[in-house]
Parts: sequence; structure tokens; C-alpha cells
Amino acid sequence: MQRYFIDERASQIGEFTLTGENARHISKVMRMTPGEEIIVVQDGIAFICELVSVGQEAIAQKTGVTVPSPEMPLLVDIACGLPKGDKLELIAQKGTELGMHSLIPFAAERSIVKWDEKKGDKKTERLQKIAQEAAEQSHRTHVPTIQSPISFKRLLASIPNYDAVFIGDEEDAKQEERTRFADKLKTLYDKESKSILCIFGPEGGISRKESEALVAAGAITMSLGPRILRAETAPLYALSAISYEFE
Repeated sequence: MQRYFIDERASQIGEFTLTGENARHISKVMRMTPGEEIIVVQDGIAFICELVSVGQEAIAQKTGVTVPSPEMPLLVDIACGLPKGDKLELIAQKGTELGMHSLIPFAAERSIVKWDEKKGDKKTERLQKIAQEAAEQSHRTHVPTIQSPISFKRLLASIPNYDAVFIGDEEDAKQEERTRFADKLKTLYDKESKSILCIFGPEGGISRKESEALVAAGAITMSLGPRILRAETAPLYALSAISYEFE
């Protein structure tokens, strides 16, 4: 059943009005007709609705049935040092499928890419669209927020906002005796943690200066095994591990 995310609440009689791209997709791409059912996601709740009319606007009536939420029991934000090429697009798409709550790109010391402020809004808009399409495909009830890139200083200041902060540090992976990420995740059960921030560097990883500053602010390093993962692979590995542990 096709899924559509909207911001507007239902009318007093339980009808949703879908406009713009959603309405065009219903009428032109899916070629739906009145009487067919769709899922409308509003404010984190997935409502099964029946189409009443289809045109430039589509009207969908609640059936009184909702779909259980597939969201993770924890809010997991991913912070990535700006990587090269289209790697952020891959992280936005696959991270959404794996349950990511928000994506926070940041200007890391080893980031080769410099964010073009003039084109930045369009890039962020494209990443947000990729996340929405992935959320529809994976039947989520939340579309991850794709933030505009921030400075490392702002990232550092955000640490107190989370119950737990992990750093993907390749130096940890090189140690002969590593603390397993699974063991560190198990400690969160006692803390009743609700939000996690996982921080990853760009190509070249997190610098020693950045790692020391993050640890001093309360973050802890995590080892994702003995192999060094690419900038776009590490966030997906971490999300998979968190999903396995808590779901």
C-alpha cells in the first residue's frame, strides 16, 4: 500500500487533503481512483485511508485503522564529517532504511570537501527528498531530518543533548584489546537512554584533536570490529548493530 507523508492534520470529519507532489504521484504515477486505499502518515501515525477524490488535490478519508510504528525504541542521530562525492546521499538513503532519526553533516578537520553555501540549500533539499523516498519505501512513520552542515564547535556543543554519544574512531579498531560495541550498547539498558549520537569522520577519519575534544565532552569511542570501514559504511554498520541489540 502506497505511503504518503503530510504535515496537515485531518479535517473534523477525518479527511486528509494531499497536494503538490503527493497528489501528482497518486493521480499521474500510480493512476489511483476513488475507493483505493493508501497510507497517510501524519505526526508519526500511519493512517489507512480510502481515496474519496483524485485530481490536482487528493482527498483521503480515514478508515479508523492505523499501522503499527516500525520505529526504533531509541532516537539515533548520525553525525558525519563531510565526505567526498555522493556518499552523503548513500548515508541518507540507507541510514533511513536502517532507522536513523537525523543526519548531521559537519565540517571535520580532515574533510576535503568544502560545502558550497550558494548550492548548499539545494543539496540539503535533495538529501531530504532522498530520505523521504527511503522512508516511504521502508514503511517508516518518521522522515529523518537532514540538517545543513554545522561546524565541529557546534557539534561539540550538542553532546549534552544526548543520553549517549559514540565516536567511530579507527584508532580504537587498531587496538589488540578492544571493547566490543555490543558491550557498550548493553550498558544503555541501565541508563534508560532514549537518544544516541554516533559520530564518524570523513575519509581519513576523526583527527586526534577532535577525538580528544569529544571524549573530554563526554563521548566514548566505539570499535566496529578489527577492519577499517569506509566513511559511508561505518554509520550503516553502527545502525545495524543498534537495531540488532534493541530490536
